[in-house]
Amino acid sequence: MQDRNGVSRRSLFQIAGSLAALSSGTAQAQDREHAAPTYKRQTFDDRQWHTVRVLCDLIVPADEHSGSATQAGVPEFIDDWLAFRKEEDGNDDLAAQILGGLAWLDLESARLFGKPFAGAAPAQQKQILDRIAWPERAAEADRRWAAFFSKFRDLTLNGFYSSKIGIADLPYLGNTAVAEWKGCDPAVWARIEQRMRDGYKGLGGEVKPWNG
Repeated sequence: MQDRNGVSRRSLFQIAGSLAALSSGTAQAQDREHAAPTYKRQTFDDRQWHTVRVLCDLIVPADEHSGSATQAGVPEFIDDWLAFRKEEDGNDDLAAQILGGLAWLDLESARLFGKPFAGAAPAQQKQILDRIAWPERAAEADRRWAAFFSKFRDLTLNGFYSSKIGIADLPYLGNTAVAEWKGCDPAVWARIEQRMRDGYKGLGGEVKPWNG
């Protein structure tokens, strides 16, 4: 189902292949929802934080199955991950890409609509995101920002689907003893396949389906 305020969750499974890389952090991620009220930001200032929260919920809005990305603690996850990568990598490259993309969203929204991205109307936000949602479709001038959005979207999905809310949305069937492994539960795989086929629906109704 396409959320009228942004990119629907069903349109995002095709770029969620990196989820397994963070599966080892599931236990910690499940606590993010409860830790959010006392979380101390390490990367984002107040304006950036507002934009991050809006963008996360445009990527993974609440729907009939579960809560939104912010309800799952995804902004906290992204902020903490950027700080971790800075420490591990010894540079700010990832943070610079994300902060640069957030700044571009604000500048582009101000240029087009006279207001920052987080304060723009849902249709205006979607107009900008439609330009950068698919790197292969992006205009030459937008390709850098398409790369930013792809990275931010990956981080959002990694954070959401390693959270308690996201695991329940799949639904997650791990840590359950089985006498015989018969493969992925058909109901779970059917949901994943349907979301992958739905694709990203832009302003004109065009769809980018999964061709796997």
